[in-house]
Amino acid sequence: MTKIIDINGIKVGGKEPFMLIAGPCQLESLEHARMMAERILEACEPTGTKLVFKSSYDKANRSSLANSRGMGPDEGLGILSKIRDEFGCPVITDVHNDRQCAPAAEAVDVLQIPAFLCRQTDLLLAAGETGAAINVKKGQFLAPWEMTNVAAKIASTGNERIMLCDRGTSFGYNTLVSDFRGLPIMAATGYPVVFDATHSVQQPGGHGTTSGGQREFAPVLARAAVAVGVSALFIETHEDPDNAPCDGPNMIPIEEMKALIGNLARYDSISKES
Repeated sequence: MTKIIDINGIKVGGKEPFMLIAGPCQLESLEHARMMAERILEACEPTGTKLVFKSSYDKANRSSLANSRGMGPDEGLGILSKIRDEFGCPVITDVHNDRQCAPAAEAVDVLQIPAFLCRQTDLLLAAGETGAAINVKKGQFLAPWEMTNVAAKIASTGNERIMLCDRGTSFGYNTLVSDFRGLPIMAATGYPVVFDATHSVQQPGGHGTTSGGQREFAPVLARAAVAVGVSALFIETHEDPDNAPCDGPNMIPIEEMKALIGNLARYDSISKES
């Protein structure tokens, strides 16, 4: 059983009900973030599912230089801080280098390490030293047991508020596959495990200058993950995914989230009964 960590009053890990990390892939405006936070919280209300609101102020790993990276740290972190204060829910965002960690940790509750950067020692140490909770995504190129070394780098700072996140494994070109054996393998580290349902159905670079995706399979993989017994689910959502600035093909339409969360809560309850 994994240890339980506290994220601004939310308990995640052990036999606790799954925590939801959800929001639009990229910050678009304060008004849009407010609308999304409100609608996701409404979707969580019937099951009492705890939310960590997610959005990125900088998408440093876009497929093409021509694609929008977002609004940047000054405006973006200000928006995320406002969402945390106005809605009372923790907030998570990506960091891409060691210099971003301390400023981001002042505005959000959880720092997220992108999968491509999960072995960057300076980044992991800087993130750990902030004392914020850390959600580190397993690189698509790593075996699940290699995340022991990743977690150890962060824990060396004295910060053990660590979550390990699976977002699929490279399978040939432009394709990912989810190996659900990896979830209990990563849980054996003692840290809570997160399953990223929407990026697991991404087709990286599949459209040439942008990534493709098969969002219809995200709920299928999410159900499998909660059946295994993960501590949290990561699901990106948008009111109009096909016209979103980033990762539209794998995001779940917001109007489908209430039913999906309800379904997942039932699977989660059964998996954690024993």
